[in-house]
Order: sequence, then C-alpha cells, then structure tokens
Amino acid sequence: MGKWPALDKIDMISGPLDSRSYEEQLKKLQNTLLDLQIEDLRRGGRCLMGFDGWDAAGKGGLIERAIYGLEPRSTHVWRIGAPSKEELAQHYLWRFWKRLPARGNWAIFDRTWYGRVLVERIEGLCTKDEWKRAYREINEFERMLADDGMRIVKLLVHVSAEEQKKRMIDRLDDSSKHYKVGLEDFRNISKRKQYLEAYDEMLDKTDTEYAPWHVIASDDKKQARLAGLKVLVKELSRGVKVTEQTLDPAVIEAAGKMWDWKPGRKK
Repeated sequence: MGKWPALDKIDMISGPLDSRSYEEQLKKLQNTLLDLQIEDLRRGGRCLMGFDGWDAAGKGGLIERAIYGLEPRSTHVWRIGAPSKEELAQHYLWRFWKRLPARGNWAIFDRTWYGRVLVERIEGLCTKDEWKRAYREINEFERMLADDGMRIVKLLVHVSAEEQKKRMIDRLDDSSKHYKVGLEDFRNISKRKQYLEAYDEMLDKTDTEYAPWHVIASDDKKQARLAGLKVLVKELSRGVKVTEQTLDPAVIEAAGKMWDWKPGRKK
C-alpha cells in the first residue's frame, strides 16, 4: 500500500513517561484486552497476533505485557525458531497453519511466516524465486484467514542500531541474560543493511487492508509497550462490542435453591 517510510527514517524519539502513568495506562490496556478476549470466548471469535522485528528490539517484553492477565487456556504463544525436519518437508506455511487458533482462542506468534522473506531470504535458505513468490502466497494466506473471520494484527518492532548495540552489550554484561545471546545474533546484526532492505520490501508488499502492518518504535521500551498494546486494543476492537454477560435464568434458579441467593443481593 506504500504508506511506510524507510525503517531507518522512522522517528525513534519518545517523550518522557513517568512510572505511575506507565503502570496506569498499561493496566487499563491489559484489562481491555481481557474484556475483548472474553467477548471472543462468548461468540467464538478468533485472533492472530504476529510479532516480528530485530533481535533485542523488545518483542518478548511486549508479548509478555500483552498476555498478562489473559485467560490462559484460550491463549497460545508460539515462539518460532528453525523448522524441524518434518516441517522442512512441507510447504513453509504448513507449520503456521497447524498452529492457527480454534474458535474462541487467541494465538500469538513470536516471529512469523515472514521469516520466508527475511532470514530465509538473507541467509540463502530458499531460492530467490521462492522468496519472491512468498509475498503473493502470504497475502493470499492472510486474505483467506481474514475472509473466514480471523482478526489479524501484525506488529514490526523496530529498534535503532545504537540502541540495539546497547541492549546486546547489556546482555553480555549480565549473566542472567546470557541465554538471550547467540552467534546468530551477531550474524544478523552484521547484515543490518540487508535486513533493512528486506523489511522495507516486506512492508511495501504485504501491508494490506485486511492484514495491515503496525511499526512500533522501541528505543524507549515503556513507550513501545504502550504503543503496541494500543494497536492491539484498537485492531481487536474493530467490529466487536463488549457486552456485560447475563446469568442464565437456570443458574439463577439453582443458586436461589441452594443458597437462597437472588440477583442484586448485597453480601
């Protein structure tokens, strides 16, 4: 759709945000997400959230805040890594298809099918013809899901090179964060220019009306988390009216017989 500027031209500066304001806004957004999830549980709605972005950009922290307080049995978080031998023997979308949410459920993908036009493209894990045609395949995949009633929210979490370096060094200096660092991180960082080109082309070719992209500037982690949750609330609210659930008359009757309880009675 051509609405996105080049990633390295996005304004990464955020205004001041005190801790109290952050916590208040965060809690309100989390409560709204829970309300929306409960509404989906009632009416069988489905939601797919896809998070992509740089190493150390803050995807994990954003996902953690997004799922905090949600109904756990209906929330499924998929952390996507290298495909298994079984998955490599199938079409690349197959491993995502089998993780799609059932009706009434939400699925969160920490990295997505866009790996085809990102890491697989840059590392030569697929041919040029394969990643070139993936734009069309992905758009058709998402269109099919949207036509079937799936709500799709895609977030690209973007961090500047300077802030990424700072966060990676922090991980190196902190033994409790060593599990977050691997050789592949440095390989990816060294190819930042290639990734910028791939991200920009991805945004240009797969930002659609039914599954638009949302870029989250994440040099300020707190601002990024609020921005990301605001996007989720806005997009998941489309076409959904949160209503107060009423008790089944049979339940009211059963509670009345067992405990002499009546609606509106105060403790």
